[in-house]
Order: sequence, then C-alpha cells, then structure tokens
Amino acid sequence: MFAQLRPAFTMIILMTLITGAIYPLVVTGVAQLTMPGQANGSLIQRDGKPVKDGAGAVGSELIGQPFSDPKRFWGRPSATSPYPYNASASSGSNQGPLNPALADAVKDRIKALRDADPGNTAPVPVDLVTASGSGLDPHISPAAAEYQVARIAKARGLEPQKVRALVAESTEGRQLGFLGEPRVNVLRLNLALEALN
Repeated sequence: MFAQLRPAFTMIILMTLITGAIYPLVVTGVAQLTMPGQANGSLIQRDGKPVKDGAGAVGSELIGQPFSDPKRFWGRPSATSPYPYNASASSGSNQGPLNPALADAVKDRIKALRDADPGNTAPVPVDLVTASGSGLDPHISPAAAEYQVARIAKARGLEPQKVRALVAESTEGRQLGFLGEPRVNVLRLNLALEALN
C-alpha cells in the first residue's frame, strides 16, 4: 500500500512546489522586470516623485476616487459599498433599466450636477449618472469631462479654453487604435488641473 501512496504524495509535494512557489515567483519576477508599474498596482504619484512601497502614491490609475469638490472633475458614480470605489467590494448595482430605484438615483445625480453648475443646459452624459459594472471605473468619456469644463473654470477662475485644452491633452485614445472608446482618467486630469494653479 505504501508503494501506491508514495507516488501520490510525491506528486502532491512536487505540484505544490511548482504551482504554489516556483510559478508565482517566476511570473512575479518577469512582471517586475518587464512592467514594474503595472505589477505594483499602476500607482499614480504626485510631482513625479518615485513611489516606493506605496509611499507617495495618490491613487491608482485603475481605481476611481470620489470627487465632489466643484473645483475638480467628478468621475462616474460608484455602486460599491459600504463606501464608493471600495476595491474589495467591486460590484455594480445590478439595477435594471426599469428599476424605480435606478431612475430615482439617476434623477438625483442629474440634480446634483445641475445644482453644481446651474447655467449648464447641455445634456448630461450618461456616464456621469450611471455606475460602471465594477463600480471602480477611473475614467469618464471626453463628453463627460467637457460637460464639467465651465463649472471648473468658473470655480478656479480659469479661462474655459485652458481647461478644455487640458481635457484634450488628458484624453486617451482607443487601445491599439480600434478597441474601446476614448476616455479620460479623472485622477490624472485632476492632478494636471492642480498643477495649473
């Protein structure tokens, strides 16, 4: 019987070493060598200072942050709980288009946007009033950024053209030229905005 169990235990130990130690170490090493920024969480730093062990990081380019100051660009709403953009609870609201709770939430978000910028009569872009599937989306559409230009320019005492130019500079194109839609990373845009003042 021991002769039959010995190969089984040997394979368990061998596969545990390969899949539990060697493979993760190799993948981590290759990632650290070839793309250290992404391997360490795609952290965003302020003023170009190096990020070491997360110190000096103001956020990640992969996870949104809640902004509500009228002097900053606002991102997509987040459906995570117990607080917005909770990376450990990534989820959507799972509310369908006929759900009255979703309709009420969208109306409240539109009202908040209109109250923050009463003179803006442009249609509100959908990504400013609906949460993404993950609840963590760090990007908004260029239209959503453009919608906020007048409010931010007024609150900061800047020319709207200057803020609009910043949005254009911060707009990322489609991946590989054809995948997805153009987008703007809200945290990066707000950091560039702060550098103007």
